[in-house]
Parts: sequence; structure tokens; C-alpha cells
Amino acid sequence: MTTTSTNSGRPESGGGEPAARRRGRGSSAAASERREHLVRLAAELFAEKGFQATTVRNIADEAGILSGSLYHHFDSKESIVDEILSGFFEEIMTRYREVIDRGEDPRTTIAGLVRIAFGTLEPHRAAITVMQNDWNYLKGMERFAYLTKSEDEVEKMWVDTIKAGQEQELFRADVDPKLTYRMIRDTVWVAVRWFKPGGRLNAQGLADHYLKVMFDGINTH
Repeated sequence: MTTTSTNSGRPESGGGEPAARRRGRGSSAAASERREHLVRLAAELFAEKGFQATTVRNIADEAGILSGSLYHHFDSKESIVDEILSGFFEEIMTRYREVIDRGEDPRTTIAGLVRIAFGTLEPHRAAITVMQNDWNYLKGMERFAYLTKSEDEVEKMWVDTIKAGQEQELFRADVDPKLTYRMIRDTVWVAVRWFKPGGRLNAQGLADHYLKVMFDGINTH
């Protein structure tokens, strides 16, 4: 590593980058890592105890810090769950759009959407659990107005795909597209209560089984 001389005559490593800047960057990275760690801990508590039942003190105790220290990173537990939920919706909506943009037939598209939904059970367990348990409570707050908007957008993706399948005679014409979507959605999300990572079926195996039942039924004829 080369060194350069500063005006004070002292050598400084790092290709001339000021030491204070390097220290600041390291401090910023450490703060970001600490913040992510706190989000993960809070997410586990929200999933286990429920958002409303979890207190700032619970989160701080789990992290091994004083409650006041938590406020250096978040101004409230609502800010933490906001980060959890917005991250979930951002990811799942991006992946849904990618599937739809492929322009495949509606059955293949629905299968892709189902696989993505089941694939969120493990990495987004907290977000899904919070949505099930605390949706009505959160959507009443102005800062969570995006939840309803995001859910409406997701619903439209599914409903439009189901309608396209009906128009192409791939899906039955006597089923209600919106009701069908909501039944699929709720079936997937409720699985978060009993799905165990590392069990007999992983998330994709679970999705494949669900698709088999959804498309082919359980009858032998």
C-alpha cells in the first residue's frame, strides 16, 4: 500500500483518502449493520408475540440494550414494522411484475405467482404474520396508507391474469376472479402459521403440491 504526505508531514495510508472520512464510512456501515440486526430481532418478536403485544422494551431486551438506545435507530416500533412491511411489498411486487412481464399463458403465470408467494413464507414470516394479525390496526394509520394501495395493485395483477385465463378458456368461466384470488392469497398466507423450514417439504415443494391440488383437484377422474 502506498502512502502520501499530508500538509502536516505525517503519512496517511489509503491512497490519500482522509482518515476521518474512512472512520466516518466505517461508523456508518456499523450503524447500518446494527440497524438491520435490530430489525431482524424485532421481526422475530412481531412474528411470535404480535406487533401490538410487542413493546419497545421487549425489542431492546432482546437486543441487550437499553430502551433509550433503540431510539438512536428508530423513533418508534411503528418505524420498525414500516421497514419490514415496505421491504416485503417492494420485493414481492417486483417479482410479481417480472412474472407477468414474461407474457406467458395465464396458467403458467398463475403458477409463477403462487411459487413466489410460497417462497416468501420463510424470509418474510414476520411481515406476513403482522399482516394477518395487525392489518386492520395498521391500515388505520396514515403512514401505512401504502398497504391498501399495494394490496390493491397485487390483487389487480392476479385478477387480471385469472380473467385472461377465463377468456382463453384455460380457467372455468363460472368462478369469480376476485374471490378466487383472495382464497388463494389467504391459503398461502395462513400457511405461515404451520410451515416449518427444514421440514418434509420446502416452500417450493409446498407450492408444487398446492398447484397440483388447485389445477388438478383431488379426484381421480
